[in-house]
Amino acid sequence: QQMASVCWWFFFSKVIELLDTVFFILRKKQEQVTFLHVYHHGTMLFNWWSGVKYVPGGQAFFIGMLNSFVHIFMYSYYALASLGPQMHRYLWWKRYLTVMQLCQFVAIAAHSSYNLFTECPFPDGFNAAVFLYSLSLIALFLHFYYRTYTRGKQ
Repeated sequence: QQMASVCWWFFFSKVIELLDTVFFILRKKQEQVTFLHVYHHGTMLFNWWSGVKYVPGGQAFFIGMLNSFVHIFMYSYYALASLGPQMHRYLWWKRYLTVMQLCQFVAIAAHSSYNLFTECPFPDGFNAAVFLYSLSLIALFLHFYYRTYTRGKQ
């Protein structure tokens, strides 16, 4: 019951995160409203609503815990960046945020695929959906990483 409650609050945090898009639009930063951004934030809201409604706790808690850990670093980066240009020299680690996100998605995909082949009470349909969704995020974030940090350096 406690894990289900935590998962509900995590879902609520996804609603708040979707406000990123609203703020980007209000600040006329349309270049930040990319397909990756809209896909990730839009689908996370639906995915977490489904998870909280049908399978709260357990594996959903694991996914939320990993995602929260990554967001601690991501929002710390954003907070420092918002302090102005004098902070930019301390923000050399931006590319590693993307690496952390990729590691998170790989861990979630591995966890979900493992559960498909073991006696796990989490429904196989949800495990398969989480696995496929993680693969889509890996592909999109790898493309973002390549475009931003590899191709951009050439």
